[in-house]
Amino acid sequence: MLAQLSIRDIVLIDRLDLGFEDGLSVLTGETGAGKSILLDGFALALGARGDGGLVRHGETQGQVSAVFDLPMAHPARALAQAQEIDTDGDLILRRVQYVDGRTRAFVNDQPVSVQILRMIGAALVEIHGQHDDRALTDPAQHRTILDSFGELAAQAAEVSRASETLKKARQALQSQRMRVETARKEADFLRHAVAELGKLAPEPGEEEALAARRQGMMAAEKVARDIIEAYEAVGGTASPVSALSGVLRRLERRAAQAPELVDPSIAALTTAVVALEEAGETLQAAARAAEFDPRVLERVEERLFALRAAARKFDVPVDALAALAETMAADLAALDESEGSLKRLEAELAEAEAAYVALATALSAGRIRAASALDAAVKAELPPLKLERARFITQIDSDLGNTQYGY
Repeated sequence: MLAQLSIRDIVLIDRLDLGFEDGLSVLTGETGAGKSILLDGFALALGARGDGGLVRHGETQGQVSAVFDLPMAHPARALAQAQEIDTDGDLILRRVQYVDGRTRAFVNDQPVSVQILRMIGAALVEIHGQHDDRALTDPAQHRTILDSFGELAAQAAEVSRASETLKKARQALQSQRMRVETARKEADFLRHAVAELGKLAPEPGEEEALAARRQGMMAAEKVARDIIEAYEAVGGTASPVSALSGVLRRLERRAAQAPELVDPSIAALTTAVVALEEAGETLQAAARAAEFDPRVLERVEERLFALRAAARKFDVPVDALAALAETMAADLAALDESEGSLKRLEAELAEAEAAYVALATALSAGRIRAASALDAAVKAELPPLKLERARFITQIDSDLGNTQYGY
């Protein structure tokens, strides 16, 4: 039953809180008292079309709330539960109308579409006017009427939940199949890439270390070459030491003839020869210390260039190759896991289908029994209405497929 109706800023109503008790409630008043406004507000809470003109003048929004006290098996609870709405306690429908025409709908403070609000509202209230018989002629309401008559609302709610579970199982399986198919297409590439990177075995920071070593070795090669050239000039076959030594010996033989002229030259040449010999020894030792092996440089360059080629191939920085190898290996392992997950989801889908079929079959059988009882009950009411020849037949269409309402 409707327990309370609250209206805020709708047309002429500033604030209204109207409570209802068990039994018949009658709203009376002269023309213009506001009865229609109250009904318009109530209809808004039930999902009627909104209109910014309903908002009270000077306000930006209006609001209507309707509180319903329902038995646990009421069809409206089943409809709300199908939308994963908590239905413990009262069922509260609320509609906010903005002056710009926008509206927001809520069921038990959970946002819902106006369509859902209208569907739940239709299961709660029938508004009959002079030309209003829409509930009886609306096919969407026939199922609800039959379930209510046959006390099948709880079963219908179970079927709706089973249908949602089945829908989610199908979606999960479809998504997983797409992921597995994509992974299968990439599997060959992943296997080759993992093998290639595994053989290369890149390490973080390796490029920088190799580049620095290469630069140092290339610089050392130039230094070694210059030292060898200097040694050849000072102490090698082209060394001036031999020539200077010969000149020094000739001067020494002439020293007695003109010592004052020759002795300073002998001293200078002796110093020069000694300096050149010492320089040659120093350069020879430096050349041995700077001995360069081009094969080592070649190995360093091969490793560096291999890393850079792999980085270009996989379009990542060299330092990211190690992480890429781990990621690809994980993706390859995940493919095997996804195959197992696919089988698990297939089993879950089969289980969900079996559960749905069992519940829907039971519900369908219950509806057939309820339809027969409803036909008999209506038939008994026709003679007093002078409609003896009238026939009331409840037709159950089982060709709609598996739906949230059963089949």
